Amino acid sequence: MVEPINLRLARKRKARDEAAGQAAANRVAFGRTKAEKQGTALEQEKAGRALEGHRRPRESSGPTGEVPGDSGAASGPDAPSRPKR
Repeated sequence: MVEPINLRLARKRKARDEAAGQAAANRVAFGRTKAEKQGTALEQEKAGRALEGHRRPRESSGPTGEVPGDSGAASGPDAPSRPKR
C-alpha cells in the first residue's frame, strides 16, 4: 500500500524547490561581482567619451550662435504634426 503524505508539507516542499530554482536563475542573471560592475561602468564611460570626441561641432553664423535654418522648433518627418481643426 502507498504511504499517506501530508499535503501541507508537500506544498511547502514544492514552494521551497521553486524558490530555489528562481534563486539559481537570478544568480545567473544578476550575479556579478562589484569589480565586474565597475569594469562595465568604466567601459561604458570610456565609450561615451570616445563617441563625444568624434562628434562634429555645430557650425554657427552670426553673433547669436544660431545655425541658419534652425529656428529651434522641430521640423522634418519626425516632427509632430499640427492638430487639424
